Amino acid sequence: MPTPSMEDYIEQIYMLIEEKGYARVSDIAENLQVHPSSVTKMVQKLDKDQYLNYEKYRGLILTPKGKKVGKRLVYRHELLEQFLEIIGVDKGNIYEDVEGIEHHLSWNSIDRIGDLVQYFEENPASIKGLREVQDQNERQNDEEA
Repeated sequence: MPTPSMEDYIEQIYMLIEEKGYARVSDIAENLQVHPSSVTKMVQKLDKDQYLNYEKYRGLILTPKGKKVGKRLVYRHELLEQFLEIIGVDKGNIYEDVEGIEHHLSWNSIDRIGDLVQYFEENPASIKGLREVQDQNERQNDEEA
């Protein structure tokens, strides 16, 4: 299993390749806000662990193993964003919150969150009920303050 840091790189590489058709060290460094030398070191490690094939000055491509992991990581990220939006987390907090929790949840937890998101999507009235509970709790908190 890749480390959380490796996951961040694989996810970013996967998204760049999906978006642009390629991933350059400079693009990865910019998106992850790290130095290109750090990207090069990690890319070499990912190559050694068979998540991608890297040739100096030629670029990199994800292996089937890397594509599979990348796709799953992007799914996890998007699912958690969707979940936090459904439960009413402020949009301005969602990205940072996902970044903070995505590496700390088991895949079993991710699957259960996926079930819950599916339930809410298939039962829009349940979202309305959730909002009513949230409004009630917010009013109660305001009264206590």
